[in-house]
Amino acid sequence: VRTELEPVELEDGAAVPKEFANPTDDTFMVEDAVEAIGFGKFQWKLSVITGLAWASNYAMEMMILSILAPQLHCEWRLPSWQVALLTSVVFVGMMSSSTLWGNISDQYGRKTGLKISVLWTLYYGILSGFAPVYSWILVLRGLVGFGIGGVPQSVTLYAEFLPMKARAKCILLIEVFWAIGTVFEVLLAVLVMPTLGWRWLLILSALPLLLFAVLCFWLPESARYDVLSGNQEKAIATLKRIATENGAPMPLGKLIISRQEDRGKMRDLFTPHFRWTTLLLWFIWFSNAFSYYGLVLLTTEFFQAGDVCSISSRRKEVKAKCSLTCEYLTEEDYTDLLWTTLSEFPGVLVTLWIIDRIGRKKTMALSFFVFSFCSLLLFLCIGRNVLTVLLFIARAFISGGFQAAYVYTPEVYPTATRALGLGTCSGMARVGALITPFIAQVMLESSVYLTLVVYSGCCLLAAVASCFLPIETKGRGLQESSHREWGQEMVGRGSHSPGVTRSNSGSQE
Repeated sequence: VRTELEPVELEDGAAVPKEFANPTDDTFMVEDAVEAIGFGKFQWKLSVITGLAWASNYAMEMMILSILAPQLHCEWRLPSWQVALLTSVVFVGMMSSSTLWGNISDQYGRKTGLKISVLWTLYYGILSGFAPVYSWILVLRGLVGFGIGGVPQSVTLYAEFLPMKARAKCILLIEVFWAIGTVFEVLLAVLVMPTLGWRWLLILSALPLLLFAVLCFWLPESARYDVLSGNQEKAIATLKRIATENGAPMPLGKLIISRQEDRGKMRDLFTPHFRWTTLLLWFIWFSNAFSYYGLVLLTTEFFQAGDVCSISSRRKEVKAKCSLTCEYLTEEDYTDLLWTTLSEFPGVLVTLWIIDRIGRKKTMALSFFVFSFCSLLLFLCIGRNVLTVLLFIARAFISGGFQAAYVYTPEVYPTATRALGLGTCSGMARVGALITPFIAQVMLESSVYLTLVVYSGCCLLAAVASCFLPIETKGRGLQESSHREWGQEMVGRGSHSPGVTRSNSGSQE
């Protein structure tokens, strides 16, 4: 890897390092251009739009599940397994579509896949508010989940426009929009549920998607995707647009075309270089979603009981009276739910502080371990205040770990399979989210402690899996291709000494 920096004169007289504009071959890659242009006005706009997708199309639709479940349990007199199925069907839709949206994004473009998924979610989100019976809302919420499965592709598009130094911080800041979305959903429920009811809550929760659908027309297609598609002119036009908005010069020379006919193929995730990484990431994503959404559902159960130790006795009393006895969420429940939701703000700040210091792998491992430890502390007979604090800490760390996975996954896969890699990981997360209602709502009926052991044990295994990931992506540029030389893309050029060896790079050749 070349470390010497020599100035190269550009058209406007500005100088960029030799690594970004090579006077020998007069060529540069998209990675070089993104690094040379840097972070500016364009990325700030993209951050807000991507964050809006995250808040409206993901966070709000997920948070509504913990609010809708007890309401329909009471209003329609649903048994616990039907309440759990109402949550699980959303994740069934997400699981079945995640790989499909990833394939569409790799084949036809990130922007195309994202727009279709958002419009799909908007349409069926509004329709679900008019569901007359249980079977209808089951089908419609499943279709909403099918559309939500495409939202992670916004992270793929976002990451491909970010310079290396800003990538981790910016993707983590998306968690701020997630937290805003969940807090807004709780506040919306407080205002809407007592007066207008759950149908209007579903309709109003879908409307912010309309704003994002309009803003999608501003979004450019990924220049990395255009290069792999052989569309050099469009990629250069996009890069010039970014440079103009940021007030930065473009590198001199010709943009390298790394055309690959086969994109978005599942077999590429299981090549010898990626097989172990893919399998470990699937389990990590599974555990993240399983634990995060399980905690969200458990929170309402714990708050309704007052403390953990009283849940078992309360369940016995309920069964003795009537199997369909229910409790509506009270104002105090909504208040404590809001407090635990606010934990996502300090969670992202902690993750933001440590992810570039200790690396992506250790950040995920630490998050899983803290969540597991807090879950074990819930075994103690604690009061409501201590319960709220433990749930606050657990949710802060598991949400931060989730965002660390969103940083790591786009960094570890090359452009040709990045969307598919993220899509399949998202699909495995939905498997975990699909199973978790039957643990957090159905198994809880039988044993509180067995439920907590399941979540704690799963996260301990996930912490170990994070440590065994073969590649650390901290300080590494995004790969354009799995066939390029290590020194060009695997590490930011000029940022490491010549003594760096291949074994430390995670080279995918």
